[in-house]
Amino acid sequence: MTVLVERDNIGIFGKMNAGKSSVMNLLTQQETSIVDSTPGTTSDTKISLHEIHGIGPVRIFDTAGINELSELGEKKRKKVMSDLKETNLVLLVIDPSTSDFNAEAELLKEARELDRQIIIIYNIFSDEDKSRINEVEEKLALLRFHKKILIKANESSFRRQLLDFILENYEPENPLMDLLPFIERDRYYILVIPMDVETPPGRYLRPQAMTEEYITRHWAYPVSFRLDLASARGDDPDAEKKRFLALINGLAEKPRCIITDSQAMDIMSKWCPDDIDLTTFSIVMINYMSGGKLSNFVKGVEAADNLKSGDSILIAEACNHSRVGEDIGTVQIPALVEKIYPGVKVEHNFGREFQDNSELEKYSLIIHCGGCMISRQKMTARIRDLDAVGVPYTNYGIFLSAVNGRAALRKVVKPWGIEI
Repeated sequence: MTVLVERDNIGIFGKMNAGKSSVMNLLTQQETSIVDSTPGTTSDTKISLHEIHGIGPVRIFDTAGINELSELGEKKRKKVMSDLKETNLVLLVIDPSTSDFNAEAELLKEARELDRQIIIIYNIFSDEDKSRINEVEEKLALLRFHKKILIKANESSFRRQLLDFILENYEPENPLMDLLPFIERDRYYILVIPMDVETPPGRYLRPQAMTEEYITRHWAYPVSFRLDLASARGDDPDAEKKRFLALINGLAEKPRCIITDSQAMDIMSKWCPDDIDLTTFSIVMINYMSGGKLSNFVKGVEAADNLKSGDSILIAEACNHSRVGEDIGTVQIPALVEKIYPGVKVEHNFGREFQDNSELEKYSLIIHCGGCMISRQKMTARIRDLDAVGVPYTNYGIFLSAVNGRAALRKVVKPWGIEI
């Protein structure tokens, strides 16, 4: 599967033993989460991919309770708050038989500050609980702004009622987004793919495969070119350049655009003819995964001009692949930083979790990968955090274009309608 399925994130939140896992199992119609009366049974977020008729594909989060008073409980709370940032719809589960609603107040406040859609689920364990709801709403005044439903989450008969309530009160948020908005039917597009030791056997990397599929689906012609980077950067690059230009000139008509691996920008910025557009796979993906916020990453690269010795930058890579050879994030970009910005410290963030805001503030620049291995919601949450603390951010493709000169940067953003 090469196409990313855009899913809305539905998060189930609350304190321990409120019935969050029962709500998860009710929605998924299976024992997705363990249900037990022991406080803190859910130790980490459980994620289920599901299809809800009327909404489409969704990702459902069953989160831990945030009111566990221990060192482990604090770690759980931080994870839950991170999940909250990535959630489109918050299902706040409340057990009205309890008396302390500080956890619900914290979740409600944070979700509203993040402008999340919120539905309140009163999980009724006994008929007496219904009489306590007015008391709950007196303690949590903000509840009056949100739709509420009363269910018994451990009874399957309430599933249809809950689903109907969600459908009535939730507006799906994932916008349709073109991967390559500049594609024209019956035009050629050259995909420059230097296969190195990190290239998996038998398949393209996800950005390459998605790009090829999108071009083909839109009645255009993707043509792959394997670039020998060692030869292109060697003492005699003419043979490799001749091979590349022979492909360009051998097509029935001039290619509309060249889409290259970002690490080859030092070559492609010089070899790409002036009358053919140029961009990179990383730029394609960051525009798609950020929901069209490419201009933010273009603006952020300006901060590189002000880097000085002692500053710190963060290279953020959203996947955890095995890094061997001349890895772009751990070898190539750091080497360029050391050469162009002597004395600037380079740190790394790998995987799907991101630093807290207090840690982000120390960086003068964030250089992010294309983000193809995380969800759009997770990427949006990262952007929101960086905007909140005022830390500039850019992207692999944009940075590697910018270090090859203003003309190279101008060329790779031109297909996206961005002028600099």
